[in-house]
Amino acid sequence: MRRNQVAVVGAAETTELGVIPNASQLQLHADAALNAIADAGLKLSDIDGFATAVETPQQVCHYLGIKPTWVDGTSVGGCSFMLHVRHAAAAIEAGLCKTVLITHAESGKSMIGKLPRSIPADSLQGQFEAPYGVYGPPSMFPIPVLRFMKTYGITHEQLASVAVVQREWAAKNPRAMMKDPITVADVLNSRMIAYPFRLLQCCLVTDGGGALILTSADRAKDFPRKPVYIMGTGESVETPMVSQMETFNSSRAFKVAGPLAFKEAGIAHKDVDHLMIYDAFAHLPLFGLGDLGFMPHEETGQFIADGNTRPGGKLPLNTNGGGLSYMHSGMYGMYALQESVRQMRGIAPAQVPNAKISVCHGVGGMFAASGTIVFTNER
Repeated sequence: MRRNQVAVVGAAETTELGVIPNASQLQLHADAALNAIADAGLKLSDIDGFATAVETPQQVCHYLGIKPTWVDGTSVGGCSFMLHVRHAAAAIEAGLCKTVLITHAESGKSMIGKLPRSIPADSLQGQFEAPYGVYGPPSMFPIPVLRFMKTYGITHEQLASVAVVQREWAAKNPRAMMKDPITVADVLNSRMIAYPFRLLQCCLVTDGGGALILTSADRAKDFPRKPVYIMGTGESVETPMVSQMETFNSSRAFKVAGPLAFKEAGIAHKDVDHLMIYDAFAHLPLFGLGDLGFMPHEETGQFIADGNTRPGGKLPLNTNGGGLSYMHSGMYGMYALQESVRQMRGIAPAQVPNAKISVCHGVGGMFAASGTIVFTNER
């Protein structure tokens, strides 16, 4: 993909975030879609490309009454929407469609119209992990994280500081679920979930959704909102069990998607003004900083503990409060993308002054997938 040839012209989340017991998951998709379409100044009939995850494209399209000529149902976990952005940009450049709508929604808390997640008994995870008690993120992540901490000298206090700093950002965001200040001691004294994770180091469980609209950069100048251009994209997938146990291996999906996006965008780390890293648990910003190449892994814990990513720091990170304090409906990538777009538009509640380049990095499928998007507000 050529950089700055495709732009985001519409972006919005669902009208409500948090606990929404009066709307089904499909209705949340529609709410987010209609909000983004209104943000772009479009009509449903203007949409000729569509992408979503978990829900099938045909179900959401039928519910909205749209008939796209290009669809993408890629579903690889919470970073699916980063991949959708990449695929949509390529489709627009190839002339397969002109205006792409990407939606995400989950009734993650209320479970209205949402099928429970399950692990098929004949799957690799069902055969070789679940029988031994490895069932779901809280029990899957701790062993690799403990290895990471031991290998790189990351302390429990440094891991706790991730949640503390992101709560500082959330305090500036009226739509954040958790805004009260917390300390490292508060985090370490919160209820144990699965060692080394305590309650305040685990993501929220909420309802909500979001949607983006993409079109060509040439068309974008005629839209009511300031365009946010896509500079670079990257994606990668690998075997979940390998990515868990070989958590520092160079083949990890994180280490593939990020460099691809940086290379395509033609930027260096010093050019990045704003950074979003998927944070279902407190360790992910540490993994992301190292895997994206901002610094060696052994420096990541102290970097955050020293305040470099907090408001006023030199590398603003997860400025909406992240999955730990903003919201997390189950697949967080869309909300990270929304915050990058807000920052590039200059309308974020905790706006980073003069930010021109935002990197949005997502993971999914229990570390088995990754997507990275580089945004800019200058063409």
